[in-house]
Amino acid sequence: MAFSALDSDLLSPLVTTARMRAVFSDTARIAAMLAAEAALARAQATLGLVPAGLADAIAAIDPASLDIAALGAATGVAGVPVIPFVKAVQQRLPADIEPFFHKGATTQDIADTALALQMRDAFAALRADLVPTLDGLARIASVHRATPCAGRTYGQHAAPVTFGFKAAVWLAGLADVADRLPDVARRSLAVSLGGPVGTLTGLGDKGPAVLEGMAKALGLAAPPIAWHTRRAALAETACWLAMLCGTLGKCASDIENLSSTEVGEVAEPPMPGRGGSSAMPHKRNPVSATVILAAAGAAPPLASIVTASMVGAHERPAGAWHAEWHALPQLFGLAAGALAEGRRLAEGLVVDPARMEANLGLTRGLLFADAAAARLSALCGREAAHMIVARAADVVRDTGMPLLDALLALDGLPPGADRNLLAPAFDIAASIAAAGTFVDRALVHAAAVRGRIAQT
Repeated sequence: MAFSALDSDLLSPLVTTARMRAVFSDTARIAAMLAAEAALARAQATLGLVPAGLADAIAAIDPASLDIAALGAATGVAGVPVIPFVKAVQQRLPADIEPFFHKGATTQDIADTALALQMRDAFAALRADLVPTLDGLARIASVHRATPCAGRTYGQHAAPVTFGFKAAVWLAGLADVADRLPDVARRSLAVSLGGPVGTLTGLGDKGPAVLEGMAKALGLAAPPIAWHTRRAALAETACWLAMLCGTLGKCASDIENLSSTEVGEVAEPPMPGRGGSSAMPHKRNPVSATVILAAAGAAPPLASIVTASMVGAHERPAGAWHAEWHALPQLFGLAAGALAEGRRLAEGLVVDPARMEANLGLTRGLLFADAAAARLSALCGREAAHMIVARAADVVRDTGMPLLDALLALDGLPPGADRNLLAPAFDIAASIAAAGTFVDRALVHAAAVRGRIAQT
């Protein structure tokens, strides 16, 4: 039984990636817990606390050899999966070294360290799609740097921009989120080893050295103090994942609107059978945008679960820690699915410059109203100029007359307000040049971010 689309064999291929599902599979969790226990034993062995062969004996256990169904049934009794896991591993260890297994650790140490290992793989999976998505958006912004299209505010034509500018906004938004990834990962990928109440009393004065050794063995950070109830790093991760879904959602929202029949300026990459309708053979629905928008809507409530889990009583809370188990894997799954679809759009979006040009003419020059008012203001002041252009705009809407002609036909224009003064306001070259400046800036910004995250 699947309780979410991410768990469903029927729905998960639509909403997430196979790679991310594998990262948070039960087998991967068991493998990560084994890796945590082996690293703990290796660090303890170097200090003479456990037999030298314990780490290798743990590492030799095949995660698939553990009966996940049986562990799950036992978890329902124990309350956490680590307790039955520890018992199952003990049964596979030689009798002379089994008593030293899990020495000094507590259940949350192993569960949280395993989570850190899974998150490291999850971040790598996201990074693998982030870089190509940035590259794809940068290509669109560059190719269409001078492709004019309507700028829209409140869903209405506002002033001309270029499609490259619109794509550059998407690019810069994604780069802003991507730029945070190295720091988010650095702060969240830490080993957990504190023992029952965080003090590692069971390891005596060797506790800090074991912590450092375990962290080094796993390639994780060693925290200054137990993070059993310090969950800010996980909350930051959750919020970052929600921001990733949100910034992709902004792109998807634009694309969904621009691909509507009435606008028709872009289309999702064609793929046989994708976006069809069970009732309407002609449909090509925006599937990628739909998946991304769904993730953008679902992610914030999940992130709030993790931020709420920061409130943990004393040295280990009841419920708060466990709530993260529901939210974090889903957030990673949603982000992976949204990013995979974002990459699909960035690498294959179909752009129709001719339709963009046609749409620019729909409002008969109203896109240039601001520029016209600016030229008039030199003659009569800003407020009066604005009112004159607003009157002319009403004429355009009532009659279909081009704005320039409507302006010149108005009574009461200030002296000097002739065609020679106003016609340059309707030259789109200025808008293209202005947009291009910021496209270039966004491309430089994104390239710097891309270089940083590609190296991590």
